[in-house]
Amino acid sequence: MTDTTLFYINGKWTPPATPNPHAVENPATEQVIARISLGSQVDVDRAVAAARAAFESFSQTTVAERIALLERIVAEFNRRAPDLAAAVTAEMGAPAWLARDAQVPLCAVHFTQAIEALKTYAFERPFGTTLVRREPVGVCALITPWNWPLYQIGCKVAAALAAGCTMVLKPSEIAPLNALIFAEVMDAAGVPPGVFNLVNGDGPTVGAALSAHRDVDMVSFTGSTRAGIDVARNAATTVKRVAQELGGKSANILLDDADLATFVPAGVQACFMNSGQACAAPTRMLVPRHLHEEAVRLAKASAEATTVGDPLKDGIKVGPLVSKAQFDRVQGYIRKGIEEGATLVAGGPGKPEGVTTGHFARPTIFANVRADMAIAQEEIFGPVLVIIPYADEADAIRIANDSQYGLSGFVVSKDIERARKVARRLRTGQVRLNGAKHDFSAPFGGYKHSGNGREFGVFGIEEYLEAKSICGYFSSSG
Repeated sequence: MTDTTLFYINGKWTPPATPNPHAVENPATEQVIARISLGSQVDVDRAVAAARAAFESFSQTTVAERIALLERIVAEFNRRAPDLAAAVTAEMGAPAWLARDAQVPLCAVHFTQAIEALKTYAFERPFGTTLVRREPVGVCALITPWNWPLYQIGCKVAAALAAGCTMVLKPSEIAPLNALIFAEVMDAAGVPPGVFNLVNGDGPTVGAALSAHRDVDMVSFTGSTRAGIDVARNAATTVKRVAQELGGKSANILLDDADLATFVPAGVQACFMNSGQACAAPTRMLVPRHLHEEAVRLAKASAEATTVGDPLKDGIKVGPLVSKAQFDRVQGYIRKGIEEGATLVAGGPGKPEGVTTGHFARPTIFANVRADMAIAQEEIFGPVLVIIPYADEADAIRIANDSQYGLSGFVVSKDIERARKVARRLRTGQVRLNGAKHDFSAPFGGYKHSGNGREFGVFGIEEYLEAKSICGYFSSSG
């Protein structure tokens, strides 16, 4: 892609109706690496019209045809993987190893999961004398974030295509370059014109226009809870479906029989992954009060051993935060934690020693944190871990559930049945036991202010389907 100001509409690279330049910055160097154009209502109208026109034919494609299309996308995606990884590192600061080994390949996983789900999914099922059909919801607006940009593009686009929907993608204007390459992948894979469209832009303009558009049947949004409320409000006027994956403040409960030497450092590094810019990160570590001191010692050692720096260098665990605004936000919370009386164990305000350029934050740990502190209640979205002591198992569950969020959770115990019982008590959309890996065939989504709807695998596909009952389809006499 040489001209990054273009949009992808109806199978063609198209200039914006009115150019509106926007700089894309490398957060590690603070240098402008590209310029895109922010879109307008006119651009949204063109893209939605293309998707609407394409829906009639694409919605009638067979499962076999959609599987073949998804397979072509995977093949082309894998060919462009190095370019995609380089873009992610350059525009949002993920360490090169993280972009190469997680950010990019996990996008492809969503396509392979969709393929496997399609192979066995029953789009028509009998219920007595009624036939229940699952049909594509229509034109979908897909609004994705900057922190795991390709990952979120993949889970939405793969599910929408598998369902037979057409779509308009609005990636984050902070990290749009990977999305432009992704559009090239879709073009090269032979996605029919109008089925996939991309318009760059900001939330208040393009995001709002898509959410409110009368010819958009569904909005799938991933981002902050604040922005999600705006999306839902804009969508309400046209009574369209809204699926949202929003913020999180996930609790990591270490029960009193947990192997602290293993799971405290693991919890620290999981919190710091992607510079802490992950909605499902285990940002609240809950430990028994009598083990608090030992947990703090282990956490401090892990934090101080965490390497921060140039995301292109080998051995770097934590890269920069995505922007100056995000850096300032994280710094504000670190200062707030100190003001609230939490014990600063590692890190603290400012940049790492010797760093003058780039939006790098110090990996920070607070101990003796109360559950009612702002740093324990609000999503920080940076490399900041809070350690909260608890009295007993019931107290741990109470603290974990004392949150407006409910996206993910973690439980560690040598007794798996005990861990299972605690997991059942947590008000959250996902719980991982004893360091279990993410299951991309299982549903992912939140309770409470963490959103609604589910993504991944067959559950993600079903978000893009309507149920139609055809009564009397079967004879009551058999």
